[in-house]
Amino acid sequence: MPAKKAAKKTTKKGGYDASAISVLEGLEPVRKRPGMYIGTTGPDGLHHLISEVFDNSRDEAMGGFADRVEVALLPGGYVRVADNGRGIPVDKHKQSGVSALETILTTLHAGGKFGGEGYKVSGGLHGVGVSVVNALSTHTIAEVHRDGGYHIQEYNIGKAKAKVKKVGASKLQGTIITFQADDTIFSSTEYDFKRIVSHLRQQAYLVKGLRITVIDARELDDTAQGKLDLKGKQYLADEKLEVPHQTFYFEGGLRSLVAFNNHYQKPVHKHIFYVEKGSVDEAYDESVQSVEIALQYVDDISARISAFANNIYNPEHGTHITGFKTALTRTLNNYAKKNNLLKEKDGSFTGDDVLEGITAVVSVKMPEIQFEGQTKGKLGSVEARGAVEAVFGEAFAEFLEEHPDDAKAIINKVIIAVKARKAAKAAKDSVLRKGALEGMSLPGKLADCQTKSAEDSELFIVEGDSAGGSAKMGRDRKTQAVLPLRGKILNVERARIDRMLASEQVKNLVIALGTAIGDVFDISKLRYHKIIIATDADVDGAHIRTLLLTLFYRYYRPLVEEGYIYIAQPPLYKLTKGKDVRYVYTENEKAHVLEEMGGVPVNESGEIIEEEVSEEDLEALQQQKVTKIGQQRYKGLGEMNAEELWETTMHPENRLLKQVTVEDALEADKVFDILMGTDVASRKSFIQSNAQYANLDI
Repeated sequence: MPAKKAAKKTTKKGGYDASAISVLEGLEPVRKRPGMYIGTTGPDGLHHLISEVFDNSRDEAMGGFADRVEVALLPGGYVRVADNGRGIPVDKHKQSGVSALETILTTLHAGGKFGGEGYKVSGGLHGVGVSVVNALSTHTIAEVHRDGGYHIQEYNIGKAKAKVKKVGASKLQGTIITFQADDTIFSSTEYDFKRIVSHLRQQAYLVKGLRITVIDARELDDTAQGKLDLKGKQYLADEKLEVPHQTFYFEGGLRSLVAFNNHYQKPVHKHIFYVEKGSVDEAYDESVQSVEIALQYVDDISARISAFANNIYNPEHGTHITGFKTALTRTLNNYAKKNNLLKEKDGSFTGDDVLEGITAVVSVKMPEIQFEGQTKGKLGSVEARGAVEAVFGEAFAEFLEEHPDDAKAIINKVIIAVKARKAAKAAKDSVLRKGALEGMSLPGKLADCQTKSAEDSELFIVEGDSAGGSAKMGRDRKTQAVLPLRGKILNVERARIDRMLASEQVKNLVIALGTAIGDVFDISKLRYHKIIIATDADVDGAHIRTLLLTLFYRYYRPLVEEGYIYIAQPPLYKLTKGKDVRYVYTENEKAHVLEEMGGVPVNESGEIIEEEVSEEDLEALQQQKVTKIGQQRYKGLGEMNAEELWETTMHPENRLLKQVTVEDALEADKVFDILMGTDVASRKSFIQSNAQYANLDI
């Protein structure tokens, strides 16, 4: 009796027994919580689908089983990834009772990377695989050329429509996966071709001898598509379609990637250092399959180090970079002292000295790999440190001995860094010593907010005193601070910290942020958790924005990585029809709102803006079928009064903010390399190529 009463009690409202436990089967968890598997259902998650499918093909190439991969964007939101690897097995899987192909596409954590001998090296156990792509797609087609046969199987929302079927004979070999992302899951299913090209170009550098073709066939007309029978065909590129496409193939591996990264830089030495060693060389523990490193010094003060583990980019570096830096510092010190290039009174090179001006790419491949966190941003495998230190240290020492001219140029570059460090130390210490910045009063130009809570505080960095005045008057004084900048800030590209802090504009910003800079940077002392760059929508505004982004990328990178930096998106136009006032941010939005308001645009004098009005609209106006709508074009934030600036750009409920990512800052950094670097020819070419995209107000 007591047991029955207890059982009855637990099933009442609010009770908690076995019946309250939900068990999601198959791929249901993926559709219920997609963010757990691909991070986000925004653009990053959408593009991650392509990476997951591509990674399987790339892993085939890394294993030596494939040398060609093609990624194609097709009409209807479809993406097609084809390779000439071994082809996914189609025979029956003992555990699942269905084909291995169906098992891999419908079961989480199924594949050749989870135990067994499928792959010696892959993207790691955090990889979610093609099954997640299948789960988040309305339609998936898997085609396999294997063992003389052509096999096909289709899926809807992760579930097989029928068993895998052999539909014919084939002399080909490989796998073709075509999928259509589910638009009820993703905020947008519009792919960014430029973004895909950039990622796959990088992958081509990382896998020597792999040919990667990227095709944008989304605008393929019905006639062309009808002639193209996709069934069983491995490569669209062979059809010589007249659509945007790019092919990447690099025999030089990381050596080619360093040359690419230094395209707009002036090299200090001629030869690019390169080493690749595998465990077969018995140079180190077999827990590390291979180490590949390339580097070259350039005439710059910044270090550019890219880190990869099993071809996955590690923006936060990790153990492999720790080993690299240790060996670099030790090897250059040993060589300089051995060849009397470093005087005893000068002491030894520091880690910062030897990194100045270096462009390096470090890649390790490991059968069992560990990352810190799900994002794979930082390598945690301890074995990688010793392997990189041993392989790189030995090979770089040999390189310096075999290339004495290059070695001397590198040492001279480091010695210049040492001298500059010592010469700048007094000036730098006067500003950066502990507590110095804290003791300085906040800059007079800064209109600070009232709250002392960093989490609730926002800093608007605005262009010019005029916009600064409007922003100060229109802001929410409790949570919003305003710092106007007069003109362009210092070009930080080739400036050391002591010179930067001699610039009043930069110094004001450093003091306002509260974190200090350089050696004593402390993110916990950040005074604002939203730092918003608000510049005009013209060429000068874009220039100032690029300068600021480069400053943050170079010296405040944690602020970018933690998501504290934003760009304000002020409106382009103000449209007025009686009491109906609308602010619009793009030309397309303006056209839509004008149609919705039922009118034609007129300037501040009430005159029709003829270049924007069709004959049909003029006729409708004469017949009083449409009305006049006032149109004001904003050339800068300073043209807005305080109320307009608040309503459009500062009000948290109305404004549009773009959160800056590391990729955005990195792109600004690359543009800066061109515009502010020493390569005049590259700068001229860039300006000529991009002049058509500039917004010029004449």
